[in-house]
Amino acid sequence: MHYKPGLHILSEFNSANQLLLAKSADFRNHVDLLIATYNLHKVGEVYHEFEGGGFTAVVCLTESHLSIHTWPEYKLATFDVFLSNYQTENDEKARAIYKGILAFYDGIEIQKNEIKR
Repeated sequence: MHYKPGLHILSEFNSANQLLLAKSADFRNHVDLLIATYNLHKVGEVYHEFEGGGFTAVVCLTESHLSIHTWPEYKLATFDVFLSNYQTENDEKARAIYKGILAFYDGIEIQKNEIKR
């Protein structure tokens, strides 16, 4: 049997909601809700807010990670999520988390790449 490590989604999107792109607090709350909803396990996180607006965040999961980088002045964000399939198939969870982030920001997808690892 050949092991398939998981699905990695890499994306770039626009959002007219510059306030959500400027600060990390609402993103953090939303991500915590998504993590709980999909029964994932957070093991660490780093958030950094930039002077003048925008933030970067990486959330480490036992299943792997998710990250975001925002540029509110350009109404732009990049986001990625990778979920391992080690003990359970998580591809649909990765897609649902991506859709949840896009909906949260009322995002307009510029590009999305799905990489089956």
